[in-house]
Amino acid sequence: MNPTQQPRPARLAVGVVGAGRVGPALARALQQAGHRPVAVSGVSDASVRRAARMLPDVPLVPPAQVFELADLVLLTVPDDALPSLVEGLAETGAIRPGQLLVHTSGRYGTSVLDPARRAGALPLALHPAMTFTGTEVDVQRLAGCSFGVTAPQELRLAAEALVIEMGGEPEWIAEQNRPLYHAALALSANHLVTLVAQSMELLQMAGVEHPDRMLGPLLGAALDNALRSGDAALTGPVARGDAGTVAVHVSELRKHAPGTVAGYLAMARTTADRALAHGLLKPELAEDLLGVLADKDGDAR
Repeated sequence: MNPTQQPRPARLAVGVVGAGRVGPALARALQQAGHRPVAVSGVSDASVRRAARMLPDVPLVPPAQVFELADLVLLTVPDDALPSLVEGLAETGAIRPGQLLVHTSGRYGTSVLDPARRAGALPLALHPAMTFTGTEVDVQRLAGCSFGVTAPQELRLAAEALVIEMGGEPEWIAEQNRPLYHAALALSANHLVTLVAQSMELLQMAGVEHPDRMLGPLLGAALDNALRSGDAALTGPVARGDAGTVAVHVSELRKHAPGTVAGYLAMARTTADRALAHGLLKPELAEDLLGVLADKDGDAR
C-alpha cells in the first residue's frame, strides 16, 4: 500500500441505535463508502419514519438485536441518555468483543464508553460538527465536514479512516477538552439559529415581505468576514459607539418584542467588550454606550 494512503477499514455491517437526525445520515454515508447497514433501532414515530426514508430495507429492531447483527454500532442518542444506555448494554451482555462502538456526542470523549470497552468493545467518539435536518441533504453536507474525534491511540487510524470515508475531515480533540469543544460549537451554531429566527420575526413586524432574502446576503457576508478576520469584522452601532441608536433599538424591542430585549443586551454588552478590547470602540464613546446597555429601567435579570 502507498504509505501516503489512509488504510481503509474492512467492509463492515453497520447498526444504528437511535434513529434521530444523525444516525441514519451517517449510516447512509458509510453505505456509500461500501459498508452495509444491517439494523436500526428507533422508538418514536418520527424515528421510525426517518429510518424507513433514509435506510429503506434495513430492518427496525430492538437495540440488543442491532448489536447481534452489526460489526460497527453507531450510538446516536441524546447526550444525557448515552451513559445509562452504555451501562445497560454492557450489563445485559449485548456488546461483543471486537465490536466497534461509535458515539456521536460532542460532549463526551471515549470514557463514557468504558463499560463497553471492559466488555471488549473498541470505543470511538466521532462528532460531526454540523447541524442535521433528518433528510437526504445531510449526507451531502458531510462532504468536507469537520468531525471532533477522540479515540485510543491504537484506534486512531481506524477512526480517521471512518471519518474520511464519510466525507469528513478529522479534528483531534483531547478527552478533557470535549466539553469546551462542544460548548464552542453550541455557542455559535445553536445560538445563531435563535438569533436569525428572532431577526426574521422582527423584520416581518417591520413589514419586510421576504426577511430570508434580506438576511441571506447580509449574514453570508458577516459569517465570511468573521471567519476570515475575527473581531476585526465587527461593525454596527455597538462597535461604532452609537449609544443613541442602541437606545432606540432597546426601546423598539421592548415595545414590539420584549422577549428579545435580554438577548439583545447580552450580545451587545459582549460585542462592546470585544470591540473595546480590540481598539474598534473608542473609549470616550464606550461610557455612554455601556450606560444604555446597563438598561436600568427594564433589564429583567
